[in-house]
Amino acid sequence: MRLFCDEMLVGLARWLRAAGDDTALAEPGTQDADILALAEAEDRLLVTRDRRLAGRAGRAVLLTEDRVEDQARDLGERTGLDWRAAPFTRCVVDNAPLRPATREERDAVPPQARGLPGPFRACPDCGRLYWPGSHVRRMSERLERLARNG
Repeated sequence: MRLFCDEMLVGLARWLRAAGDDTALAEPGTQDADILALAEAEDRLLVTRDRRLAGRAGRAVLLTEDRVEDQARDLGERTGLDWRAAPFTRCVVDNAPLRPATREERDAVPPQARGLPGPFRACPDCGRLYWPGSHVRRMSERLERLARNG
């Protein structure tokens, strides 16, 4: 599923990306007409909290909850989204599919993390490095909760 979140859903977009979902995010201040055009041109489901914007979209999910966990549950229930389909395969910052880290990139990982079993991944766009530290365990637990609740 290809998604497009409006700027009010930054937190949700990051969790969708962590789950491996191809999720574009509107830049702050993007005009509604541009959001609609981008979502349509890229064949993405618009996810928004803006009633007027949702009403103008060809395909949209209107979320009314404030908390990310509640938004995620609502989106999961309404779309059948699988929060466990491909975790940690996209950059949470820019949505690019991650690739295996090179030896040089792995050498840039903090020394205490270099001995971890991996996988070590890198974003080809922003260069951000990802490795299976304790944050991955915590994030995996949250994705599991989202999957159970939504």
